Amino acid sequence: MRIAVFTKNRINPAYAAARLGAARTAKRFGAETVDFVPETPDDVAQQVRLIDEALAQRPDAFVIAPVHPTRVDDALRRIAAAGIPICAFVNPVRAVACVSFAGSDDYALGSAVANHLYRHLAGKGSVLLFSGPAESPTGVPRMRGFQDAAREFPGIRLLGPLMAAFHRDPAREQAARWIEREAPFDAVLAANDLMALGALDALREAGKNAGRSVIASGVNAVPEAIAAIKSGAMLATADFDAMNLCALATECAIRHLRGERVPEKVELPVQLVERSNCSRWDLPFEQRPIRSLEEVIGRNV
Repeated sequence: MRIAVFTKNRINPAYAAARLGAARTAKRFGAETVDFVPETPDDVAQQVRLIDEALAQRPDAFVIAPVHPTRVDDALRRIAAAGIPICAFVNPVRAVACVSFAGSDDYALGSAVANHLYRHLAGKGSVLLFSGPAESPTGVPRMRGFQDAAREFPGIRLLGPLMAAFHRDPAREQAARWIEREAPFDAVLAANDLMALGALDALREAGKNAGRSVIASGVNAVPEAIAAIKSGAMLATADFDAMNLCALATECAIRHLRGERVPEKVELPVQLVERSNCSRWDLPFEQRPIRSLEEVIGRNV
């Protein structure tokens, strides 16, 4: 049994973890995965080309995080026309019927980490926001969670958002330009950990006391963010567990191929990660636990 696994890029450690989660789950079921990753991060044309390349190899199933909510739809329709089942993770697929989708409540993730940060600031201060792509199915609800949470804290002033496409270097560059304008801020709140880490890079390069005078919070719980939380450079993150999301989508694909019923949607609960509990995440991805479908949905499958 061969599963084609599509992730968005090789520069976000969350997607390296996703590929690992798929491989670990496939091995548990005696299956194998083949990875398809655009060389240019998040490139639509390259993901479309890779889908057609995979179709020519006739895998038993596709497990995919589309790089765009609509612009790979025609390629997804070609998968469906070929009669090959699709399981999506991170971003839902709407152009064709999927066997299952594994995701998280991104609004709740954003709200949880924002509330934690605003309370830490005692409800007062300027917070510089970093957002993902304008059409991102994950980034948009996280930003809405940031903004809605701020309504409960009249002393919180939101700045930005700066658009950094979920990547570290663009966030560093955007933060550096903001710092050059000498527009002060007390905290960074980013829609993923890489952007929070990029902002901290810029603060360090500018000679600021990152993590002491400026507080950063993100989403993803990647290992470098956990290290930053331990050191005090970051306040918190929320565990958007791409490794387990891809693992669950892979398990759904395999069980479907074996003729078993699987849920149409699997959602992981929100978990806030901060200094008091970060030891649970203080592991390389290879050593973090993979959750089974039965564990997540609470019944036999």
